[in-house]
Amino acid sequence: MSDPDQLAAVATEWLDALNTGWASQDPTAISALVEPDGYWKDIVAFTWAYRTFSGTAEIERGLKLTLDDVRPRNARIAQDRTPPRLVKRSARKVIEAYFDFDTEAGRGTGFVRLPYDPDAPGAPKAWILLTTLQELANAPQAIGEHRPTGVEFSESFSGDNWLDQRTKRQAYTDRDPEVLIVGGGQSGLILAARLGLMGVDVLVVERNDRIGDNWRQRYHSLTLHNEVWANSMPYMPFPPNWPTFVPKDKLAGWLEAYAEFMELNVWTGTSFSSGDYDETTRTWTATLTRADGTERTIHCPHLVLATGGSSGVPNMPQLPGLADFRGEVLHSSAFGSGTSYTEKKAIVFGTGNSGHDVAQDLHANGAAEVTIIQRSPTCVVSLVPSGTMVYALYSEGPSNDDIDLITAAIPYPVLRDTYQWLTKRTCELDKDLLDKLHAVGFETDYEPDGTGFHMKYLRKGGGYYINVGCSDLIADGEIALRHARDIDRFEPEGLRFADGTTVEADLVVLATGYDNLQEGVRRLLGDEIADRVGPIWGFDDHGAMRNMWMRTAQPGFWVMGGSLIDARLHSTFLAVQIKAELDGLMPGQLPV
Repeated sequence: MSDPDQLAAVATEWLDALNTGWASQDPTAISALVEPDGYWKDIVAFTWAYRTFSGTAEIERGLKLTLDDVRPRNARIAQDRTPPRLVKRSARKVIEAYFDFDTEAGRGTGFVRLPYDPDAPGAPKAWILLTTLQELANAPQAIGEHRPTGVEFSESFSGDNWLDQRTKRQAYTDRDPEVLIVGGGQSGLILAARLGLMGVDVLVVERNDRIGDNWRQRYHSLTLHNEVWANSMPYMPFPPNWPTFVPKDKLAGWLEAYAEFMELNVWTGTSFSSGDYDETTRTWTATLTRADGTERTIHCPHLVLATGGSSGVPNMPQLPGLADFRGEVLHSSAFGSGTSYTEKKAIVFGTGNSGHDVAQDLHANGAAEVTIIQRSPTCVVSLVPSGTMVYALYSEGPSNDDIDLITAAIPYPVLRDTYQWLTKRTCELDKDLLDKLHAVGFETDYEPDGTGFHMKYLRKGGGYYINVGCSDLIADGEIALRHARDIDRFEPEGLRFADGTTVEADLVVLATGYDNLQEGVRRLLGDEIADRVGPIWGFDDHGAMRNMWMRTAQPGFWVMGGSLIDARLHSTFLAVQIKAELDGLMPGQLPV
């Protein structure tokens, strides 16, 4: 069956049954609409959190705890999304359908996968069901039919014009913001845009001199390693003539334009100096240091850390004898270009993306010798086709917003199985490259459960390399490979190994990653709050990213980070939660 009307009829029949169960507030009837070993994943709509319920008993329990307060109703095929379609997922034919629904709090959007077997008796049951809260009833986004008219600027010939008012709003001379976002990269800007269109007063502070400098100041050769069509930003998608893999400086310029065109209130050259939370008034007191050295104290109910997927605190390992080394030592975050090291000898510690890219940059710019030190086994995949296969959904045709919901719907067990299949396939495709690497002693690792590079990203934030040429240089001996376990100590002229050999060096680059985001919290807000919040990133007990995009144990404190795809998707849900908190809609205790 591929007739669109027939597909829509099957989906509508299932939604009618869902509406019947919702209307009768019957958890048993609703859970029976899902396969006995199926999944219901909720993001904010029912639970005000990220929750996954597996199997009939768990789904029924989750419904019992939420139905009465949520009052879901009016599930209907979403008119502004991809219509129901027949696809194959994990070797199963399924009908994928998007639907909208209403709750006491606002408007939700759901996604369902209905296994399709024309010979099976009865209506299909859902394999995977996702429910999300997209907007609050009292705060529709100021876009489309809700956009400002601008009539006041057309008809008024005295007083402030649009620019005058915009300048005053950014200055905050007469008020404090409702939300203070620390970090003006893609995560902070996208969240500020979402909140601003909900009517929330948001100030973003960025320590760099310009928006986009967090990308401009990275190493010279950097480009994104996933395709442009997966990486667009909400409200302002990237132009259709952009290259498939976006250069860092192009992205930096777009972020700067995004802040301007989305009318975001941003203070650049501004550092977050300190912050304290008053439990009684439920208010943050934050001290900001402006570019001119003046200080401004802000009082606001919500504080968001949006400094990316890491703390921004470089991990600087204690290497024996490094203090005796006479050459230059720097972290990869401070590395700009290999042009400064022509005819120099360099050692790069670390074999993740940054380590490989720095080593390749040095080699390409005429370094006399480049040696890369492998500290632990590393997952290696080719950029094309292997590295892009994980984003293949974004090439299927539906909009990014629709594909984002598909990725959000996938429960952890299904994600694990999918990545195991994907990793097996990429290792087959990359076999020649991997064999050459293994022949020179490079050690690879694809996670103990064989889930590969993207699961490494989700679990640890690193530990992989998407090959854009450095693996070939290592395999061909153009870049030397040594192992950290064989090191003795640094000497003034270089690095001595246990076998008595020495690698001379003028430069040592530590591509050793960053501390967990919790350490960034510790640096900004102190031990007590950092310990209360706990580790950030990696999977929690519900299969969601720990303390990311959701309420934390510290009232009024939120964390926004991840890739462009992560930021685009999860900013919606974080913005809804913050607005709900401001309006007193979010329960003090999560129901599940």
